[in-house]
Amino acid sequence: MEISQHNSENSGSKNEVDGSAKHLYGHIADIREAQQTLMSRLHFSVRKQIYLGNVLVFLFVLVIAVVLILNNEKVQTRLKFLEFVNEFSAEVQQARRYEKNYFLYGTNLSDAIENIHLARLIFTRELNTFAELQDQMTREGILNKIESYESLLGQLFQKQQQNVVELHKTGFSKGIETKLRKYGQDILASAESMMTVEKRALEKSLDQSRDFHIYSILVLLVILTMNAWLLVGRIYTTLSRFSTYAQRIASGDFRPILPKRKFRDEFTDLAVAINEMIKEIDTREAVLIQTHKMRAVGTLTSGVAHELNNPLNNIMLTAHMLLEDYQDLSDDERKDMLKDVTEETDRARKIIRNLLDFARESSSAMESVDLYQLLKETITLLENQIRLAGITVDIQFTDDLPRIHGDAQKLQQVFVNLLLNAMDASSKGGKIQVMGCLEEKADAVKVAVIDYGQGIPRHIVSSVFDPFFTTKPKGKGTGLGLSVSQGIVAKHGGSIKVTSKEGSGSSFNVILPVVTFPELHSFHL
Repeated sequence: MEISQHNSENSGSKNEVDGSAKHLYGHIADIREAQQTLMSRLHFSVRKQIYLGNVLVFLFVLVIAVVLILNNEKVQTRLKFLEFVNEFSAEVQQARRYEKNYFLYGTNLSDAIENIHLARLIFTRELNTFAELQDQMTREGILNKIESYESLLGQLFQKQQQNVVELHKTGFSKGIETKLRKYGQDILASAESMMTVEKRALEKSLDQSRDFHIYSILVLLVILTMNAWLLVGRIYTTLSRFSTYAQRIASGDFRPILPKRKFRDEFTDLAVAINEMIKEIDTREAVLIQTHKMRAVGTLTSGVAHELNNPLNNIMLTAHMLLEDYQDLSDDERKDMLKDVTEETDRARKIIRNLLDFARESSSAMESVDLYQLLKETITLLENQIRLAGITVDIQFTDDLPRIHGDAQKLQQVFVNLLLNAMDASSKGGKIQVMGCLEEKADAVKVAVIDYGQGIPRHIVSSVFDPFFTTKPKGKGTGLGLSVSQGIVAKHGGSIKVTSKEGSGSSFNVILPVVTFPELHSFHL
């Protein structure tokens, strides 16, 4: 029967070790799945966004430049046309002055012909420009009037060459003068009309160009602002998320980062690297916790060995008595002696079972935990060390203290570390108090482990939770106990705080939320 029970215990230990391995491997598998999901998304990097934004700005500026160049050419065309109309009008006006002089004084007829000829040449030379800005009927009408005007002047010049005396005073010239005045007025009126229309068109083009400059600058500013806002927002938001991830990882939350957006970028590579880091930290932390637990087991073993010596001595003495005096003993005496052997065996087995339960590596089992009962079991586990150290442990918990949600075995490891540290800090015959109560907001339970030793110097209080920091003599401590304990408590959503006064002792306060159901989701990127 003993062999069967022993095998059962070994089997249970093996199953729990397998369960822990499955838990660790399951977490690693979750991280690998997260990595694959992160890398399988469409790639749209920050660099691409910067390039795309610059290309859009370049294209918009290019469109603005093209429009401004075209508008500038249009303005130049209108200015050129105004110059042409002004030059044309000046020649016509000069021809009409000479025409008037001829009819008044009989002079400057050839000058009038020359000026109207120049006007016709100007009009013909700029015909293409004129064609862009005026309709064909207007163009042909003006040209016909110029030719008619020039033809009439030519007739007068021919008569003058025939030595007609004072031709300008004859009835022939009077009829031509009337026609010349009419054609001249019409030509000048057309020129003035063209100048008025083109001035208005030019003013409109200049106004449009000015408005286009203003609006294009405003739109460009909006595009640049939106591009900068989107880029900065994308980077700042992601950096803020990574800052949150870093804080959570520092607090012991090792959930992997999962995709949140539909694309991947440079931050995805960072998330993948962080997930790899989480995997390594999680693996190493599991090894570290178990290693420190084994060191605590080594500390407990000395007390267990001393405690086992008593029942083993009693069993051995009783067995010798049975062997030597078996024939002289009555049946009742034999039964009593066998009963003593059974009781001492149960006592030894209980001591070993408690040690094995603490040393055994099992999977994280989040369950409802009664902290008072857990502390009592922990003190029972340390009973041998407490007795050997000659220390009194007083446990005081308020009534109806709420249960918490956590891993009982890992929390027990925390309290074992704190109690062992308290015993190391206490002198023989000293006292340790374990007190449990609700926090002021009633949303957390506080368990205080108080010793009345020498206390911790003020300048090193802030370093007691640093890995490998220890005040114990060389070979007496690893400096990992409080660091590991802090990590375990952080994973439960709690914290450990220390208050100490030199010469008066120290108090390590474990604060755990009343309800800390594990979150089922991971970080998202």
